[in-house]
This record gives sequence, C-alpha cells and structure tokens, in this order.
Amino acid sequence: MKPEEISRITAAYERALRTLCVKDRDDPLTEMIAKKIIKIAQSGVEDPAKISALAIKGLEMR
Repeated sequence: MKPEEISRITAAYERALRTLCVKDRDDPLTEMIAKKIIKIAQSGVEDPAKISALAIKGLEMR
C-alpha cells in the first residue's frame, strides 16, 4: 500500500469515528468500520469523505 492510500484510509476512518461519535478505540464497532473502509478504498474510491460516508451507510444496512 502506498503512503497516500494509507493516508486516505486513515482520514476516512477518523472521519467515520467522529461522525458516529465513537470514542472508545476498543469498541467492536471500530473494527467493523475499519474493514468497511479498507474494502471501499480497495474498490477504487479515493475521496476520504466519500469512503467514510459509504462505510457508514454500509453499517446502517446491518
């Protein structure tokens, strides 16, 4: 993974946690969010805001 990809994924992850008000990094939800974000980023979406929004939307379907 390239540094810019890591930085996009990190930004999307942090944004999703802020949006969902998840403060506890040990919350099982954080792992679910991380997996969704990585999957979305690997599908070619590059904008951290869009990655974050899609991950949150994906979580709502469960």
